[in-house]
Amino acid sequence: MTDERKVINVIDSIMGSGKTQWAIQQMNEASTLDKFIYITPFLDEVARIKEGVTGRSFKEPNNANNEGRKLRSLKELIVQGADIASTHSLFKTADDELIELLTDSGYKIILDEVMDCVAPVSVKSSDIRKLERAGDIEINDGKVVWTGDADDNSRYMDIRLIAQAGNLFYYRGKFLVWAFPPSVFNAVDDVTVMTYLFDGQTQRYYFDLYGFTYKYRSVKRVGDRYELADYNVKSENRAELLALINIYDGKMNDIGERKNALGVMYLKRINKSGETDFLKQIQKNLKNYFQNVVEAKRDDVYYSTLKEIEGIIQPRGYKEPKRTAQQKDTTPKVVIPHNTRATNDYAHKWALAYVFNRYMQQDIKVFFQDNKIKVNDDLLAVSDLLQWIYRSQIRNGKEVELYLPSSRMRKLLKQWANYEI
Repeated sequence: MTDERKVINVIDSIMGSGKTQWAIQQMNEASTLDKFIYITPFLDEVARIKEGVTGRSFKEPNNANNEGRKLRSLKELIVQGADIASTHSLFKTADDELIELLTDSGYKIILDEVMDCVAPVSVKSSDIRKLERAGDIEINDGKVVWTGDADDNSRYMDIRLIAQAGNLFYYRGKFLVWAFPPSVFNAVDDVTVMTYLFDGQTQRYYFDLYGFTYKYRSVKRVGDRYELADYNVKSENRAELLALINIYDGKMNDIGERKNALGVMYLKRINKSGETDFLKQIQKNLKNYFQNVVEAKRDDVYYSTLKEIEGIIQPRGYKEPKRTAQQKDTTPKVVIPHNTRATNDYAHKWALAYVFNRYMQQDIKVFFQDNKIKVNDDLLAVSDLLQWIYRSQIRNGKEVELYLPSSRMRKLLKQWANYEI
């Protein structure tokens, strides 16, 4: 982790300031000799780039190749020197061949929102032992090496692909942790990350871990153009944004009074112990808030909590609509992930409830801490909350109603507005 790393350009600018518009403008005006890889969380944002950048033709990796894999398509597009738009998930299986193709290829990478560069892989300890006994994996100095069938397509195929890419690690005896290969960032000519509150993101800690440095800028609109500006948090007008958020302040906040209330472990313990009264109280509060306090209809609403209890706390009249297996549109309409960002699907909604208390996942946190990287749970929490709120009609300058029962999350939101964090 001591070899020289390039400087990462970080466009750290508040939601709605025009980061994506600036990127589209830059790519439209770039030299024909420039080549771009635009990486975004969602497919609809890929479509936005393909439509918005008129000065060049962006290609999207697909499965139409002899391997039936998007990674092969991505490699073929790089060989062709095409401009590429793709999702974050594709780069999870980045391997040595991809890095070799990118090296000295002249590409510029633009990351729309941070990536989960380090993330736990969902696999049971018993399955890890089973794979070891079967001779499918070996663990060398914490790195997981796939030694089984090179074309295994069993239920462990995802594990195989990540291990074969060299991105899988065994950690603290029970966690498999994937670390995005830093060589990808060194292989290209230029890397730009567009996000908000970068200092609280796991990708920042990842860059610290691997010795990268970064240069901060922000975006401002000047007439019909978007320009880069010096990074200055005081120019964000945070108080104006907070003034558009009507935060509920009443008895229904009692469920989140304790500092750790409504966190992952807190809710998992309650769910596992069968304390149905607490979960029923959440359900009752949500119905009361949406129906009586703000008088919202289901189409006006979105809310979030721990995924494991989503099905339990949904109140009558405000449940996620059922969809058949044949329906292609699986985008949540009401109950959305607590870390939702970078989508405009909910821009018409105004009644929100965030029944969650955001902390960094413990295994990821100790992974960084064991590597002497200091993390900031509070900045991560308020960053995710703000991105989540901004999916609503607030992005259009309209007021929203918010039920935020966690006392910690309410405090962090107010501290952010006062530039205290």
